[in-house]
Amino acid sequence: MTEEAPVKEGRKKRINGLKSVLGGNLLAKKSVVEQMPVLLFLVFLGILQITNRYWSERTIRGIEAVQDSIKELKAESVAFEAELMKMNTPSEIGRKVKDSGLDLIEPLEPPRKLKVKKLDTK
Repeated sequence: MTEEAPVKEGRKKRINGLKSVLGGNLLAKKSVVEQMPVLLFLVFLGILQITNRYWSERTIRGIEAVQDSIKELKAESVAFEAELMKMNTPSEIGRKVKDSGLDLIEPLEPPRKLKVKKLDTK
């Protein structure tokens, strides 16, 4: 019987502690009321930290989405550049001129550089 008594007292203290928290008696104590500004400040800091965390995660997701779109656009740009380079080859241009029916012919001799002499006008 001596062993059961401490167990019951411990259980009673827990039940009384729970009753005082749920009943509001704990909040009416002077020591708790004095500490209330500090507790409210800590709650405010916790809410501020949670808000900051959500904001930063949303910003990081936005940055990753923009980086993915940049990668896609770079790949598309390289593909367009390769296609443009292919279209600008002399053989491709000659073929397009022939296909379009223009009466242009490809010159047989290479271009020459013209030299112009300056006249001294005194």
